[in-house]
Amino acid sequence: MSLFFIVALPFFGALLPGLMNPAGRSACGGVTFTVSLAAFVGLLTNLPSVLAGEVVKVQVNWLPSLGLNFSLMLDGLGFFFAFLILGIGLLIIAYARHYLSRDDNMGEFFTYLLLFQGAMVGIVLSDNILLLLVFWELTSLSSFLLIGYWKHLPEGRQGARMALTVTGMGGLSMIAGMLLLGQIVGSYDLSVILSSRELIQADPRYLPALILILLGCFTKSAQFPFHFWLPHAMAAPTPVSAYLHSATMVKAGIFLMARMWPVLSGTPEWFAIVTTAGLITMVLGAVIALFKHDLKALLAFSTVSHLGLITMLLGTGTAFGALAAMFHILNHATFKAALFMSAGIIDHETHTRDIRRLGGLRRLMPITFAIATLAALSMAGIPLLNGFLSKEMMLEEAHHTVLFQSHWLVPALATLGSLFSAAYCFRLISHTFLGPVRDDYPSKPHDPGLGLWMPPSILVILVVVIGLAPFLAEPFVKLVTASVLGDTAEVPKAHFKIWHGLTPALYMSIIATVGGLLVLAAFKPLLKAWDAAPRPEAKVIFEAVIQIAVSTARGLILPLHNGAFTRYAAIGSVVMIAVGAYAWQTGTVGAPTRTVQAAGAVPIAGWAMLVAATVALMFLHRNRLFSLMLIGIVGLMVSIGFIFFSAPDLAMTQFTVEVVTIILLLLALNFLPKQTPVESTVLRRVRDAGVGIAGGLATFMLSYHYLLRDSVATPISEFHLANSYKGGGGTNVVNVILVDFRGFDTYGEIIVLGIAALLIYALTETLLNGPVRARLLNREPDLPQAGDTHPMMMVVLTRVMMPLVLLVGFYIFLRGHNEPGGGFIAGLIVSIAVVMQYMASGFAWTSARLKYPYHGVIGAGVLIAGFTGMGAWFFSKPFLTSDFTYVRIPPFQKFELATAALFDLGVFLAVVGAVMLSLESFSRLARRANMPDSEYPMDIDPSRTDPPPDKAGSMTQEGV
Repeated sequence: MSLFFIVALPFFGALLPGLMNPAGRSACGGVTFTVSLAAFVGLLTNLPSVLAGEVVKVQVNWLPSLGLNFSLMLDGLGFFFAFLILGIGLLIIAYARHYLSRDDNMGEFFTYLLLFQGAMVGIVLSDNILLLLVFWELTSLSSFLLIGYWKHLPEGRQGARMALTVTGMGGLSMIAGMLLLGQIVGSYDLSVILSSRELIQADPRYLPALILILLGCFTKSAQFPFHFWLPHAMAAPTPVSAYLHSATMVKAGIFLMARMWPVLSGTPEWFAIVTTAGLITMVLGAVIALFKHDLKALLAFSTVSHLGLITMLLGTGTAFGALAAMFHILNHATFKAALFMSAGIIDHETHTRDIRRLGGLRRLMPITFAIATLAALSMAGIPLLNGFLSKEMMLEEAHHTVLFQSHWLVPALATLGSLFSAAYCFRLISHTFLGPVRDDYPSKPHDPGLGLWMPPSILVILVVVIGLAPFLAEPFVKLVTASVLGDTAEVPKAHFKIWHGLTPALYMSIIATVGGLLVLAAFKPLLKAWDAAPRPEAKVIFEAVIQIAVSTARGLILPLHNGAFTRYAAIGSVVMIAVGAYAWQTGTVGAPTRTVQAAGAVPIAGWAMLVAATVALMFLHRNRLFSLMLIGIVGLMVSIGFIFFSAPDLAMTQFTVEVVTIILLLLALNFLPKQTPVESTVLRRVRDAGVGIAGGLATFMLSYHYLLRDSVATPISEFHLANSYKGGGGTNVVNVILVDFRGFDTYGEIIVLGIAALLIYALTETLLNGPVRARLLNREPDLPQAGDTHPMMMVVLTRVMMPLVLLVGFYIFLRGHNEPGGGFIAGLIVSIAVVMQYMASGFAWTSARLKYPYHGVIGAGVLIAGFTGMGAWFFSKPFLTSDFTYVRIPPFQKFELATAALFDLGVFLAVVGAVMLSLESFSRLARRANMPDSEYPMDIDPSRTDPPPDKAGSMTQEGV
């Protein structure tokens, strides 16, 4: 299966659980399991290539100019992590189906889970660091949703915010580091970067890039001093915790350190930073875990400790350290997922995770006891289980590691961390399962059904099998290690076996195991000392730092960002004028290369009218209706200016936009007072006038000097003029730019236009159905109503004009690619024709004849434009790449067929739908606020038998 499908399946599959939610819990779980299984099987189809040492690659150019390509790579390391993500994900899905209660929204949970799964698979298969960063941030966002899934729990919401804040900030630093790395190499493709070890490490930007990337890895993998967020994420449902702690999220940082190992490791900086952080995290996490009473908290800090162990191994920079790290990642994923699921079973059946309220469960829950005990003993490093093997390899590597010129520091700390690791594992077993049966459990304990204990039991079987027959895992782990090492070193020839003889690692392991038993025996006095000892609380420190940051931000931002547009405009204008003045004074301006042309009487008259309307608007803007008329005059004069400068497309667009916006604003002004109150002081108005005059003079001077000089750079217009017909198949350069060269901009604009219209509609619905409804019904119109609501002359005229205007719009649309016109202008013309029907015959009459809702017209336009753009993908071209050809169908002359016409059709429909939905929304408000509308033209109801006209000779208005 293609790597694209493996990555895309979880994202597209995320749509299904919500749809299946009404069908029941099993349907949601089943469809989620099927999606993950399909991706897992697809991954396995690539296993033969990976085992053969091949690197599977696929690539689609996304934004090649920015170096962002959708390129994926599958080697041993990527396969290993994807296998864990999808394989353990299948077990988590099966477990979650039976763990979550009937009150939980199963569809929502599995949607979040699949989004998270897809983001993680995307990280491990990315062959472009920019694409990897996209997936990296998606994991932070989707894990935020998973951790805060139980929204009713304050600790869940707090844990989700903390995780997002810490990992998000680390992600920002990692983005900077990755960009530096790409700049050093000259490429953002991982396969290129991984082959540039000497170039990267010789560059002076290596150390900043290393620190920034490690910050991202350490925050994601909860390394000291960022370890505190992970235990607070335990407020998530247990399936989420099991998934995050075993195969995903925290393993993302470990994966990235392993992926970048060939180019970042082997330097003193890497060794000192990574090894030190790993050792501190390993010991600190183990010590804290020992004294936690919550089962999930104990396991969470144990994860922190074991992540520190893996980080320390990667930090040593040796091939054997990398081999031990990869082996422990596999072992940790198996026993940690099983332990978290066992903790969930205990919580599910006893209704508590507090170890102090447990004990004696081995008799009441024998299956759970067996699963949890085997997994915990493996985590403690007891022989014949897989955790023992990788722990021995870690201790062996620690024995040969010299840190800060000390031969004993690393071995001593590694042994101490292993000692406390064994201690908390022994405590978990003895305090939870051993001892007498109690009679005060919150709920009577018993083993659950098959659906809960089967997933962890599968993992425990792997724990035992690998522990008894490690040679089964050796080839695969060495294959993965080869991918980590790259060309920097050979895979160690060490063999995975239970007995290596009497080695220093064995003695260190015995000390750790016996010491763990002694610590457990002295647990009560140690707990009293721990509780009495003063120590910093990471959560308190984090909250204090956040509070300081928020207070500082408010102090800096609120005085400036107070919601007053006049202040923003004044500050922005003054800054731009000051910067421009400085540039003008310190720079040089060449001599003019052009002469000022003589202005004729007509342009001067037009300019004078434009200035007069603008100045009048400045003084008379408080009268809203009069100011609207002046705005219309300004717009009309601008349209004439476009005509004068030979820009008919712009003139047509400006004119039609003016007509539509004037009508829209007239409807809006119907609900506003006639006069704008005076709110600003005289001093402020003088200030604003001074800033405005200075800005106007600066703009005038800049334009004047620019127009008198030839541009040094070649204007982009020359490219468009040269390639409009040759590349876009059209002689109307403006339209070709809109639908071809800058089609992506146009596509975004019609989406924004549609969203704006939908927002106006939503606000209208709120007003019509909310508390404002009564005021609209009781509102007295400001002006007396006309005697004839729908004048016959206007009705007849608009009916005659309608087909003609539609024909004109159709003509403007078809000619747009080679002559002035296009979909945008045609859409505005058609909109004006429809608006005239509303004005002439009324809202009810026009709406009764509306066959297609305007929402659908907007959607159809956006979809047509989008599908037209996606059509280029089938020809291996970027999105919205247009094509054209010429055909001849007898008896017609040869004519052009261009895909841009379909895109322009989408623009046309989106414009018509957006404009009409906005106008219809305001019309509905006006109709509700004033007299009810008639569904008949000219106020004539053929079914009515009204009395003759009154003395005034007009129709009565009853029921109109």
